[in-house]
Amino acid sequence: MTARRATDPLYVPVRRCRGGYALRVFRTPLGSRTAVAFTTGRRLLDCLGPGADSVRLSLPAVRALAEPLGVALVSVDPQLTAPAVTSLPEGPELLPVTPA
Repeated sequence: MTARRATDPLYVPVRRCRGGYALRVFRTPLGSRTAVAFTTGRRLLDCLGPGADSVRLSLPAVRALAEPLGVALVSVDPQLTAPAVTSLPEGPELLPVTPA
């Protein structure tokens, strides 16, 4: 295996937005915000699933996009992700029913 250079392109998750694409930001297990990048498209798909959009960027380019967002950490090839948090709809039907 050859060593990677900082300028080698990585697969970086993005989301579609009105202006084109925006960098996706994630959280580490300890709650810190992080950008992520993957060394192969397969690793990105294995971690985020087949619906994940991505672009190819070098590590310095990822850092340059993340920095204005206040994100200093870039995680390369993370292996664990959790689904996005969704809120439950409000309403009395979600309250547990207990016998009187």
